Amino acid sequence: MSNEIYAVPQLRRSHLSVKLLYVTKSKYDKDWHSTNHTHHFTELLYITQGKGTFIFSNEEIPVKEHDLIIINPNVEHTEKSCADHPLEYIALGIQGLAFSSPDHPGQVTFYNYKMEQKVYLFYLQQLIEEVENQKEDYELVIQDILEVLLLKMMRKKAFNLEKTSTQKINKDIAFIKNYIKQHFRENINLDTLAKASHINKYYLAHSFKKIVGISPIEYLIQTRIRESKILLETTNYPISNISTITGFSSQSFFAQSFKRETNLSPSQYRKSKNTKKNKTRIIRH
Repeated sequence: MSNEIYAVPQLRRSHLSVKLLYVTKSKYDKDWHSTNHTHHFTELLYITQGKGTFIFSNEEIPVKEHDLIIINPNVEHTEKSCADHPLEYIALGIQGLAFSSPDHPGQVTFYNYKMEQKVYLFYLQQLIEEVENQKEDYELVIQDILEVLLLKMMRKKAFNLEKTSTQKINKDIAFIKNYIKQHFRENINLDTLAKASHINKYYLAHSFKKIVGISPIEYLIQTRIRESKILLETTNYPISNISTITGFSSQSFFAQSFKRETNLSPSQYRKSKNTKKNKTRIIRH
């Protein structure tokens, strides 16, 4: 019988101070196209299938299967898919770090992991599985998987991790809130807000809800409801007109949203306010 025992030394370094903001699996089709955008966190794109180009700083770089693209914070970029071989990729949004390399001093770095594809695809698929199933303590699991993935990557390629600041997040949220206040009458969705702010829509939704407490679309609806209350109280506009003026797609959706916020239908709300006004006039008289 042979028996080998390996001693485990004490940790020589602390855990990476990073946070996974999102993980997504995307596939290009005829109805979906990426637009130029930036974000204040690092994004990793791992091409699982297809061909295309990655566009940033007036450069257009060909990309293919098993290419890893590292995009540091505040870099405007987009990707373009080949029509015959649509791009498919897994993307990670990572807060708290940026990548630096003496061989790749720019803000976007390209590596190919074809020879090590099984290792990295395993960890990426594990991240997706954990997020999709959300079993007990999955948040801890994905954090550990992310750290293992980054350390494995650092072993194979010559780059370093640097801490980044998240101070700009509040400015981004302030911009989104102001944009909604100015444009709430228009047809707005999450893609609209992401394009206006040049922020990745997944990160936008995550950060907005974390800071404001509600999603960007919920904030939009609340803004429209506040404006509709003023119109219901101060005008004789038909409810259908108020629905259109405040940006709701239909009167039924307006009524449903209004009742969810106030426990009253728009007509009940108007009637209650008019009753209060009449009582006030009687008392004053």
